[in-house]
Amino acid sequence: MPKPVVLIAEELSPATIGALGPDFEVRKVDGADRAALLPALAEANAVLIRSATKMDAEALAAAPRLQVIARAGVGLDNVDVKAATTAGVMVVNAPTSNIISAAELTIGHILSLARRIPAAHASLAAGEWKRSKYTGVELYEKTLGIIGLGRIGALIAQRMQAFGVTVVAYDPYVTAARAQQLGVTLVSLGELLVESDFITIHMPKTPETTGMIGTEQLKLMKPTAFIVNVARGGLIDEAALYEALEAGRIAGAGLDVFVTEPPTGSPLLGLPNVVVTPHLGASTDEAQEKAGVSVARSVKLALEGDLVPDAVNVAGGVIDPFVRPGIALVEKLGQVFAGLVGEIALTSLEVDVRGELAAYDVSVYKLAALKGFFAKIVSENVSYVNAPLLAEQRGVTTSLSVSEDSKDYRNTTTLRGLLADGTTVSVSGTLSGTKMAEKIIGINGYEIEVPLAAHHIVMVYGDRPGIVALYGKAFGDAKINIANMQIAREAAGGKALSVLTVDSPVPVGLLGSLKSAIAADTMLEIDVDA
Repeated sequence: MPKPVVLIAEELSPATIGALGPDFEVRKVDGADRAALLPALAEANAVLIRSATKMDAEALAAAPRLQVIARAGVGLDNVDVKAATTAGVMVVNAPTSNIISAAELTIGHILSLARRIPAAHASLAAGEWKRSKYTGVELYEKTLGIIGLGRIGALIAQRMQAFGVTVVAYDPYVTAARAQQLGVTLVSLGELLVESDFITIHMPKTPETTGMIGTEQLKLMKPTAFIVNVARGGLIDEAALYEALEAGRIAGAGLDVFVTEPPTGSPLLGLPNVVVTPHLGASTDEAQEKAGVSVARSVKLALEGDLVPDAVNVAGGVIDPFVRPGIALVEKLGQVFAGLVGEIALTSLEVDVRGELAAYDVSVYKLAALKGFFAKIVSENVSYVNAPLLAEQRGVTTSLSVSEDSKDYRNTTTLRGLLADGTTVSVSGTLSGTKMAEKIIGINGYEIEVPLAAHHIVMVYGDRPGIVALYGKAFGDAKINIANMQIAREAAGGKALSVLTVDSPVPVGLLGSLKSAIAADTMLEIDVDA
């Protein structure tokens, strides 16, 4: 088998290539050169990019084999995530790779503003010796206000407390207990602006946060206060900031990000009380290497058919090791479920998880069930990415329920669906024993226990003597070997369910004639992909 092709579209560290391992064919292209990129994408299973390569709808259309786009960094402005999701392409980035670098740069800006380091350097480099002109302020016993107490904000809080500062924060999504753990006092945004000597903003850029620090907010700040933004350009209204700085209503600002980058012609660049850097938040050797290695590992997981827990366009979150073995089982149950549904439209699907697994986050099982189901009923490639979208497009509602109650097994997962004709279909499975054997333990209310295999025959018929002999002989004459068999019934003389695993596919004609011979209500062959 040919190795999957991983296309490296921008310069990445040797450690990134090493993290991929030997199981992939690595090719390189200049992602900024569109004429070179598009043809190179034709055979790519994965592409690794930074910020210069644009992965839009045109690029995705040129990449029929693409399974994953990996951005070695945080931002995804150059990736059309919606188009990738529709195409079933996973998008991954490295959201935590630069948090230390960004936190340290923020502190660098705070120190630079407090002690006027850049201006003093420029003066001395120009031959001047003006010590009194560059008198600064101490951080000790000052108040630092952090807007956004996420991962970067928390790192800054921890580090800045060593300077003897009091830290207050505004973040509507952080609990008082978490803030207390960090030694931080939660306050309103208005209180933070009034009380703080130094303010740093670490919010995501959304319609709600864009321009959140504007004229009215800047008026609340002390005239001796400084503000720093290394998060996203536009969180601070640049025109309002210029007016406040130029008029001396605040003491200074440190900026690493801008609405337009580079900020050519921005009046902020000419102010003496502004410290600027060219978007250096992730620009350390360590952050760049962490980003590359992180996404390389994600690519490896994706191309090996595993779920990438923190993929941008895949729900689910971090998967506990106790939950992970069941993902493959549930995906296969989805395939069995599709065989039971047949050609009748599915309107709703419930994934019911019972037993010890109820104590864990098993939301990934819903994704696995949808992936297995749609893999059997649509012609396009189905992934953990586009399976929920396929359900939405077909009007299939999905739900997940969990319960600790599991009478006969440590854990069970049941897929239960309502069809357009009002009937219901269900299949249950479990992992059994120390070897975690995958088993079907129920179909449409009948209790069975059959190992999952590549080929299954499911029959429902009237319970009466001689039926097993009939289909046993039919399969024997066709040289179809029966590996396992289970029969369940409602009551003697009632309806019986027989589930067989066989070693090879069964000719359609044989199933048709056998259905008539035993007067079966149901006669299905259900194949399960490994």
